[in-house]
Amino acid sequence: MEPTGTILFTTVGRPYYGFDIFSVQLPSKLDEHVSSAHWVSTEHRLTDGRSINFNGQFVDEDKTLVYISERTGSARIYLNRPGNAEPEQLHSPPESLFHDRPVIKNNRLYFISAHERPERPFRSWSALYSTRLDKNKVVRLTPYGSVDYSPAVSQSGKLIAVASYGARPWGGEFADLQTDVVVFPESDPMKRVLVCRHGGWPSWSGDSTIYFHRQSDDGWWSIYRVDLPENFASSDVSLAPIRVTPPGLHCFTPAAIHNSKRIVVATRRKGKNYRHIEIFDVKSQKFYPVTELLNANFHHYNPFVSPKSTFLGYHRFRGEGATGDSRIPRLETVISPIPGLRMLRLSGAFPAFSPSGELIAFNRDFDTYRGLQVVKSDGLKRWTLLKNRTAFYNSWSPTDNNVIFTAIGPIFQSVRANVQIARVTFDPARLSHDCDEIPVDIKILTKEGTGNNAFPSCSPDGKSVVFRSGRSGHNNLYIIDALHGEFEGGNGIRPLTEGPWIDTMPSWSPDGKLIAFSSNRHSPDNVDAFGIYVIKPDGSDVRRIKVADFEEERERLNHVCFSADGEWLLFTANLGGVTAEAVALPNHFQPYGDLYLVRLDGSGLQRLTWDGYENGTPAWHPKLLPGGSDGMDHVGVRLSSLSLRDENGEKLKGQFDEPLWIKCDF
Repeated sequence: MEPTGTILFTTVGRPYYGFDIFSVQLPSKLDEHVSSAHWVSTEHRLTDGRSINFNGQFVDEDKTLVYISERTGSARIYLNRPGNAEPEQLHSPPESLFHDRPVIKNNRLYFISAHERPERPFRSWSALYSTRLDKNKVVRLTPYGSVDYSPAVSQSGKLIAVASYGARPWGGEFADLQTDVVVFPESDPMKRVLVCRHGGWPSWSGDSTIYFHRQSDDGWWSIYRVDLPENFASSDVSLAPIRVTPPGLHCFTPAAIHNSKRIVVATRRKGKNYRHIEIFDVKSQKFYPVTELLNANFHHYNPFVSPKSTFLGYHRFRGEGATGDSRIPRLETVISPIPGLRMLRLSGAFPAFSPSGELIAFNRDFDTYRGLQVVKSDGLKRWTLLKNRTAFYNSWSPTDNNVIFTAIGPIFQSVRANVQIARVTFDPARLSHDCDEIPVDIKILTKEGTGNNAFPSCSPDGKSVVFRSGRSGHNNLYIIDALHGEFEGGNGIRPLTEGPWIDTMPSWSPDGKLIAFSSNRHSPDNVDAFGIYVIKPDGSDVRRIKVADFEEERERLNHVCFSADGEWLLFTANLGGVTAEAVALPNHFQPYGDLYLVRLDGSGLQRLTWDGYENGTPAWHPKLLPGGSDGMDHVGVRLSSLSLRDENGEKLKGQFDEPLWIKCDF
């Protein structure tokens, strides 16, 4: 039986982005006398402020723009023509829920998609495809078994460059992907030539020079160049690259200015908190700032130039006062690949459904003192239950519509940190539209000094809570009385698992017969390798759910929960590798950022999310909760309403971080 219901999940940083694409006119000359006023007067917004719009390319000198937008609930390709009121959605595989880096050249569209499953886990699904704009036939250009990112088409359109793994398996890299620069003729995609090892985000200058980025041995991300020989297409040439930008600052995502010794790059400089776009003169070794003169306190991403190098484009946060979507939707619909499942993105973390599904408990984010909040499942009203206290990970009692279990204390800390399991009780009658804060009764269930107690999950009968504790010096699972905790008056506390490993994130099955959890017990010395296990509440019959047939020691599976019938498990995983070059994105913490389903016997593995982000902390309710009527978009993909927006949502402020692994303090 196919899974049904509503899945709610978090995407790190995504609700804050509010990206639009902007352009400035490139000056005909660059020298010290180019003033900031020139740049300020020529910045133009090219997209309409709906959802997030990013990774654009100019088609011509009239600012015709092809780009990615997530306005329909997945990343799709759009075309803006000057004078048209609405963008045109371009044809792509109807089953694809991810697209990236579109390029139009000679009436043909090239793009990355991730809709075809590789032959084994731990390989990225990303590959290059193309289609003529006047036809609907899509052709795969990446050989089956290979992985390609970030396509670039030469000035004539005859050659294509990609950042590629080739047939190599993904090694687990997340920041510097260790891809190679591969070139092939547009007329013969299978005639691939590896022109340089270790490089990403290629950009053509003419038909013979390629600029790309990579992390140098000294730690700085820098731009490199290769010049192709005339006979390069005869075999792999593996050219020695020339470092173009100097150490002392990070430079990435280059865009070459054709017929020139200049390139446009995104930079991150020492002492600067924001990524900015700059022009770099390769000959004089001078940088010319662009976006810092315009918007000093915004991040700017992924520059591109028009075919004749008249205009420079990039995307950034659109600004608080810009027209378009100015509020963060509390709940936003994401297209589901399974017709019976509705998928909603929450502006918050660690969601838990009330028994009826009418309410959702969640933590606003990982910042200190963000407390515990409740929102209606239609997204139209939110209340604060805990304020000025750090709370994380929630479980709503299945038998009580006014009882939520949560962890109170610092997140991401050691086994000895003081974190306690709390029972939070409130009066549902106080959830009215004329108030924002609800008084609660907080009962701490774990004893002081017992270490890091977190990740509670309430039993179906409401009498017990399973949670992870570090009280023994190791992270194992315990079961506690849901009313009295480990204090007198109830059934106290008992260990469920014991061992020198990490057992964590437990979830009780709806029938109460099993508890699923994540653990590295199969490889205790590897704190990055987590598989899914199930155990009976009496501690017997521990078994691992065999999700992948290969390389089980590489599994990073977390945040598991059950379907209502107990037949399916929902979890986050790294099984799909990395979907896009992470250096081109805002911060995401780790590559287990996709949601998957698998049957309890390990069969029927299905991927639910495709994007370049980190998705996680899911919750699953058996009902199809509010999200608009089901329908079909014009390429045949089932979707719910585009988003659950409301004027009372949080103001969009563009608060997101650069990747934390990009260090500027060398």
